[in-house]
Amino acid sequence: MAPSRDRDVVQALRAELAAIDPPRACCRAAERAGLGEAARGRARSPVVARLVVRLADAVAATDDAADTFDWASARAHCRSAWLRGRFLSTGSLSLGIHGAHLELVVPPAEADELVHHLEDAGFPPSRRLRRGRVVLTWKRTETILAFLRSCGAGASLLEVESRLVMRQLQGHLNRVINAENANLERSVASSARQLATIEQLDAEGRLADLAPTERAVADERRAAPEATFSELAARLGYSRARVQRAFERLESRAERPSAGAPAADL
Repeated sequence: MAPSRDRDVVQALRAELAAIDPPRACCRAAERAGLGEAARGRARSPVVARLVVRLADAVAATDDAADTFDWASARAHCRSAWLRGRFLSTGSLSLGIHGAHLELVVPPAEADELVHHLEDAGFPPSRRLRRGRVVLTWKRTETILAFLRSCGAGASLLEVESRLVMRQLQGHLNRVINAENANLERSVASSARQLATIEQLDAEGRLADLAPTERAVADERRAAPEATFSELAARLGYSRARVQRAFERLESRAERPSAGAPAADL
């Protein structure tokens, strides 16, 4: 999936969130408070800058302090509006081959309060310091989707979720294919080693000295070089473990030449 397509999806999500027009005056004030520095003329994108202007006009007739927000007394709809403002002003979302990554970057003075609010909302983040600012991070896809949904994301979030699900399925398919290829390579190497052992014993005239089980397994391996232990067992009417033990005895005999009596048939 092209990185430019991922960026387009993320930009569409941010545009959708910024286009939300809260019907309640309290939510408009909460979202403007959540914008923080962006509401004070430090918007990082035209989309957020237009939102700041729209909210400023909407709350101009009220007495609410635009930069304050009382989380403890706020209702759920106001908390969602405030978190939406926080994401639009300080957040970023990236979609990579291993999943999604969402982070909020804030000054250290704001970090403790923001972490408390996020934990209270059910979205506890990981936390680290980067270039003098605190980075709050989420990498679990389900948590990221739930957070963005709580902020009001809709149609664009469905596209994000669809891409992440397809990417997870592709990753799972790749792991299955890689595992199958590895198993096939091991099976081919094992079969080649067993055939070499059988040819060695035959060249030394020792195949006739083998016990019936070992002779039957050796003959079947020659007849079916690519067969698995399970397939050989089914052809012979043996258990898989019996076939595996027979090959182990063949390799052991090839490593220590002996003119003794036939091996006991187990």
